Order: sequence, then structure tokens, then C-alpha cells
Amino acid sequence: MNRRDFLKGLASASYGIVGVSILSPLSALAAMGAKSNDEWLTTGSHFGAFKIKRKNGVISEVKPFDRDQYPSDMINGIKGLVYNPSRIRYPMVRLDFLLKGHKSDTTQRGDLRFVRVTWDKALTLFKESLDEIQTNYGPSGLHAGQTGWRATGQLHSSTSHMQRAVGMHGNFVKKVGDYSTGAGQTILPYILGSTEVYAQGTSWPLILENSKTIVLWSNDPYKNLQVGWNAETHEAYHYLAELKEKVKRGEIRVISIDPVVTKTQEYLGCEQIYVNPQTDVALMLGIAYEMVNENLHDKKFIDGYSLGFEQFLPYLLGANDGIKKTPEWASKISGVPVATIRELAKVMTAGRTQMLMGWCIQRQQHGEQPYWMAAVLATMVGQIGLPGGGISYGHHYSSIGVPSSGAAAPGAFPRNLDEGQNPVFDSKDFKGASSTIPVARWIDAILEPGKTIDANGSKVTYPNIKMMIFSGNNPWNHHQDRNRMKEAFQKLEAVVTVDINWTATCRFSDIVLPACTTFERNDIDVYGSYANRGLLAMQKMVEPLYESLSDFEIFTRFARVMGKEKEYTRGMNEQDWLKKLYDDCKSANDGKFKMPEFETFWQQGYVHFGEGKSWTRHSAFREDPEINPLGTPSGLIEIFSRKIDQYNYDDCLGHPAWLEKSERSHGGPGSDKHPIWMQSCHPDKRLHSQMCESKTFRETYTVKGREPVYLNPVDAKQRGITEGDVVRVFNDRGQLLAGAVISKKFPEGVIRIHEGAWYGPVGSDGKKEGGAEVGALCSYGDPNTLTQDIGSSKLAQACSAYTCLVDYEKYKGLNSTGKLPDVSSFNGPGEVLL
Repeated sequence: MNRRDFLKGLASASYGIVGVSILSPLSALAAMGAKSNDEWLTTGSHFGAFKIKRKNGVISEVKPFDRDQYPSDMINGIKGLVYNPSRIRYPMVRLDFLLKGHKSDTTQRGDLRFVRVTWDKALTLFKESLDEIQTNYGPSGLHAGQTGWRATGQLHSSTSHMQRAVGMHGNFVKKVGDYSTGAGQTILPYILGSTEVYAQGTSWPLILENSKTIVLWSNDPYKNLQVGWNAETHEAYHYLAELKEKVKRGEIRVISIDPVVTKTQEYLGCEQIYVNPQTDVALMLGIAYEMVNENLHDKKFIDGYSLGFEQFLPYLLGANDGIKKTPEWASKISGVPVATIRELAKVMTAGRTQMLMGWCIQRQQHGEQPYWMAAVLATMVGQIGLPGGGISYGHHYSSIGVPSSGAAAPGAFPRNLDEGQNPVFDSKDFKGASSTIPVARWIDAILEPGKTIDANGSKVTYPNIKMMIFSGNNPWNHHQDRNRMKEAFQKLEAVVTVDINWTATCRFSDIVLPACTTFERNDIDVYGSYANRGLLAMQKMVEPLYESLSDFEIFTRFARVMGKEKEYTRGMNEQDWLKKLYDDCKSANDGKFKMPEFETFWQQGYVHFGEGKSWTRHSAFREDPEINPLGTPSGLIEIFSRKIDQYNYDDCLGHPAWLEKSERSHGGPGSDKHPIWMQSCHPDKRLHSQMCESKTFRETYTVKGREPVYLNPVDAKQRGITEGDVVRVFNDRGQLLAGAVISKKFPEGVIRIHEGAWYGPVGSDGKKEGGAEVGALCSYGDPNTLTQDIGSSKLAQACSAYTCLVDYEKYKGLNSTGKLPDVSSFNGPGEVLL
């Protein structure tokens, strides 16, 4: 029987298969019932708020929101988010899973052989898979504790809808922490009493008024502030513009400590201090030694506001290990000249100094250490709690530092079950395993069920995970080591993904359900995550394409399959929920902010909360540490942590320390084989993997259709590579193709590939159907094809993507023929039933 006859036979069987007509996104609109509307409508996104004009039911124009004075260039990619070839058009099921269910050949995952089915069939298969897992394994067999970003909007939260609906069926394994700040958010509560990374920081006006020196440590706010958790206001750019003028006039000295020339450094025209990758802690220790040696540190502040300096000092001075952490010692490791280290100690203590830490620096092995040591430096400087002084861990994120209006924000669709509700499968027996695991250790759990690890002072026993559910979440972007992921996914019995586009996560799934974009449904959102400047009506721009549905509708239908629709929705539809969320917000703001009735708000599209007042982080603590203690065990800054010391971890001691990495360039471990450090920081033209699917916008920065790899001219010349060449980047974990961009902004021994590039594996013959193979070449340039999947330490067990060495060469083509494989990242399944 040939393949076509076989598939025709499937179509005649009771598999719920339907025929497929292939339409472009635009030509499909007539069939979707999209309405014509020529007025401007308001909405919001991570890239900013904007207005959209429709013509004949199609988005025709996009322009920035009136209040956004610094709109991101990414707004030009908005149309491409809706009309792109990567859209999931229909519910789809992997062919072998449709035939054999949980006994399917899992080595075929990733080969893109999918069959279109009806919504009813897909949701029934979804429920039957959950039934089988709960019956055979209980809640320890199911992981639905996803992590990742979100679509803007308070109602259509993909995680909330998925976890509420799945929770009505049964319990499941959850996660703790996230990929963005996993090491930082674990260590900082021990040191400063809160996670800090997501906390409002000292207001920019106070920094600009009081700071004499600003240290940007591995921090690129001009690049990263283009996007936000909610609809971004971009107000922070106003203050960066002011800072630029102050730098020009010599009123504020800004120092960027980073291996590369950042976008912020270029914009501000400020100084750069090069540091060897992953050696920042050694540099910080050298600065601290110089402060002590020259009696520059603030003893009074240390004595009154911190605990444990006397336990840290012997390590710093070499009494513990015989190694004095002198500027000379630090210089040999970090590559920073001795004179520069000494100058930094003097500059940071000579006037008001604001330290602004980035997040990339803690996404490495021992990533807890640079954040801890930076807090120690800030304590030694003695300006924590003063306007324009101290330390911040978030001024590059969602306009932290912009004064907040103080208004109450709207709530969201409930993630948990209502009081008194019970799941269909109510077992809480996790069979001796942990019900919650560190976010970045789920692949470990699949590969090594039953293994017990240390994590944040506790023991975690990995559950025997057999099914994964993802909704609006793309772990095949944010997790490390693609080939290790392939091995793990072959051990799973079922994978269900709900998404807008055919991401790599969909590719390695069994059931794929199409969600609509934020522009194809109604919602409300905060304007400015920290500024809380107002409330946006996210008005539906166009009708959902193809058979895509909103998250609310998808899981309402799923609840209906379980017989729990009324429990799920509480008897309310989309409009009822939006009105409730708005009215609750209105009541919370009564007496402080006047908000119109819901109907008026929805018509005008926005309600403004007003400007905010400046504020200094930790000022109350500084004013009176006894009345306003920190959340640490002592209530003080803990330079030495007794709790951590009692854990007896060999990779996270009771005080910050320089710990060698498993891989480090510039003479470090592994550099003899793979000499190049790969920096995979947040992209300049996307939000992680969001916007990569926008074809026209993507083509403004790709090289020969590939993600750019940024190379130093000397390294490139040694390898015979010129601008525009396709490059193979590789190590023992994987290989990828990327397009060469040669720039002196990147030093010798360092390359950059932005994370978020879509994984597009191809087989040895260049065909995308070969992407299931372990070791397959990534045709587009996903850096996590190469990164290490190891925990940061026994404390946080966070991701260590930055501890990564590679090498690269000019690509010779498939089998050295010069022929380039097609990019396989953006088109989804290659075969469709007719």
C-alpha cells in the first residue's frame, strides 16, 4: 500500500480526520467571517501599545499609541505576527500517535508527520491521554507546570487557562523558579531579603539627580527595554536620553563592565571595561580587596546594616585558602588591568554610585555568586537606601525605575480551582517523588526518574514524568541542549501543545491545538508593568484565522468534554469576564483614581491613572533597620549566610566566592578544544522567540535567511570567513548554521547568537523530516543547540546557558557540495491530507 492510499484509508476510519484546503492567511479571511471596519482600534503588546486600522477585515495599518514617545522598531513586525506561514491552522495529531496512542513510536517525534482532525476529536484524545496517565501513574506522571513568557492580556492567560482546566481533571507536577533569573531569585532572599529581580527600583529621576557614577554590570537596558511583561510604555527611554546628555556634559560617569560593546554603551557614549567571560566574581573580589587594603569601605554601614563581613574577610584576604584576592590575582583571571581594578575601587567609593546589574550574568554555572558578590560590594560602598546609590537587579526590565502611578491593577482569570471543587482524579499520591521541581531540571527528571538532588536547602526526588502539557509556552526555545531534549522526549508517552505557531515544541508534540493571537480576541491589560500608567482595552482587531480559538474558548471546550464547563467558566462568557475584571479594578481604585463605567472605557480604549512619585529602594531599611528589617533571617544584609553555610554545598559556600567553571574561554577549562565563548543574550529584534515568526520583519536582520552570528574580525579572518558567509557553529553537544556579521564590538574569543532563534533541525540530507535525529543540524541558528543543560549549583539548580564554549568554521554545504539546506523552522508539517 502506498502512502497516499494508506492515508486515504485513515480518512475513512473513525479517527476524526478532516480534509484540508491550503489557504494563505489573507485569502482565508473570507471563510473566517472577518468583518470590515475602517476605524482605528487600540490594543497592547509586549512591544508597546499601538493602534490598528482594518480594511475589509484585514489589518492595513499599525501606528504607535499616542502616549508612546519612544516606540520600538518591533512594531513593524506586528502584521507579521498575525499573517505568517507558521500559523497553526487546525487541530493536528502526530500520525503514529493517532494510530497507536501511548504505544506510539516516540523516535518519530520531530519528523513533522501530522494529521488534521476535528476539534472534538483532538480534545477527546487530550482527555483520554490524561485519563491514561492518571490511571497508570497518578499525578507524578503528568507535568503541566510550565514556565516562560505570555501573551499580553489579563483574561486570556495561556498558563492560567491550561492549569485551571487540567487541574479540574487531576493534580500534576509543578515547577519553582524561572529561566530568566533562576539563580538570582534564589540567592537574593538570603542576602537582601527578597528576590529583588522583579522589584521596583529607585526611580530614574533620583538616579539622574544624585548619582555621580553608574555602573552597568553586564547590563544593556537600551536593548532590553523595548519589551515588557505587560503592554510596554517605553518611558524609561526618556530618562536614558537625559542620562546621555549628562554623560556628554560630564555630570555623570557611566561605566559598562561587559565583554562586548553594548547597544547602551554606544547610545550613551560611555566607557567600557572589558572582562573575560564568566570571571566577574574574580573582578569584584579584586575591587573588594582594594577597598579593604586602602581603607575605602564604609565600616559604619557594614557594622550597622549587615551581618557576616568578619566571616567573609578571611576568604578575601587569603587566610582560608592561602590566596589573597588582590587586584593582581583578579587581573590574571578577569583580563582587567590591575590599575583599572584599583581605579574602580576608588571611583565607586568616592561619590554616589548606582550599580545596575543585568540578568545574563547569573545564567551561568555558579550564577548565584556574581549577584551575591555585587551585593557585598554595594554594602562595602555603603550607599544602599540612598537616592542614586546602592544596587538594582532590574533596571533593564519592563521600565523598572519609572515612577509608578500607584493604582490598583486588574486581576486575572483564576489559575486554581475554586473552593470546594475537586478534580476528576483527586489523587495526591506522587509515589514518593516531589510534586514541585526546579524549573530547569525537568529534562533531568524525564531521563532520571527517582533520582534525588539537592535544591535550595531541600531534597528533590524526580517524578516519573510520562506526559507534558504546554500552552503558549515554548521550552524548545528556552531550555538548553536540544539533543538531550530529543532523548528525553522519546521517553514520554504523550505531549500536548497549545500555541499560535508551529514552534519546535509543536514539532515534538503529539497533539497540537491552534490558539489565536492577542489581536484576534478581546482583553484588557495594564499599560506599563511597573509604571502602571493606565488600563488598555485590547480590542479584537480581526477574526481568528483558520480554526484557531482563544485560550478561554479552547479550555472551555475542554472542560465541556470533562462535563465541567460551568465550573470552569463560572457561567460567564468572555465579555462577562472582561467586565468583571474591569469592575473589580474600578472598585479597588475608588477614592483614588476615577475610572469610567466599563462600556465607556471599552469605547474610548484607555483610562489614564496619572504620573507617579519618585521612590528610593531600601530607604526605609536604611532609615531604621530595626523597624523596617529586610526579609533575611537576621533582618540585615547577609554577607555571610548561616543558612546556606549549613547546607554544606561544595558549589555554593556560606559567602560569595570565585568558583571555576566546567567550561571557560581565555585559558579556562575546555578552551583547548573549543576556544570560543558563545554569548546567547536577549535579542535586539524579538522578545525571546516571539516575533521570530514575523517573516518580513525577520528578513530585516537575517543573513542568507539565518540568524546572525556576530564575530570578531581577527577570529573570522583566521577561519577564512567574510561578512555574509554561512557559518557552522559547533561543539560536542550540537551544531547550527548562522549568518556571519563581523564587528569589532565583539572581542577575540567571543561570539554572540541571540537566544530566541527558532530551532529548525534538518537531517544529514538537508530534509526537515530528518529533524527527529539526535545530532541533527539546526538550519536557522538556535544557540540552545549548543548550550549546557546543567544546574547553576545545588542551591538554585537554575539554567547555565552562559557556561558554553564552541568553535566555528565556514560552512561547506551539504556533504561539502556547497548547497545550503533550506531553513526548516517556520512552515510546520510538510504534508497535508487532501
